[in-house]
Amino acid sequence: MDTVNIHQAKTHLSRLIERAANGESFVIAKAGKPMVKVVPLNAPEADKVKRVGFLSGQVRVPADFDRMGEEVIDELFSGNS
Repeated sequence: MDTVNIHQAKTHLSRLIERAANGESFVIAKAGKPMVKVVPLNAPEADKVKRVGFLSGQVRVPADFDRMGEEVIDELFSGNS
């Protein structure tokens, strides 16, 4: 992995961004001490991201879902055990 000092990074920023965009990682150093690692951003393509409904058909909700555990909840809140 290539190391670039801050002055070089400022001078050649466009070139370095292009390298990172092409998959090449590098380190920016200050006085020889590594400060940051620059890596390409691999964002998924917009048409491939699907969040809503991603478990569609894989989960079943019972018809009495809103009444499940009703007796236990009543006992807990009424103080009767």
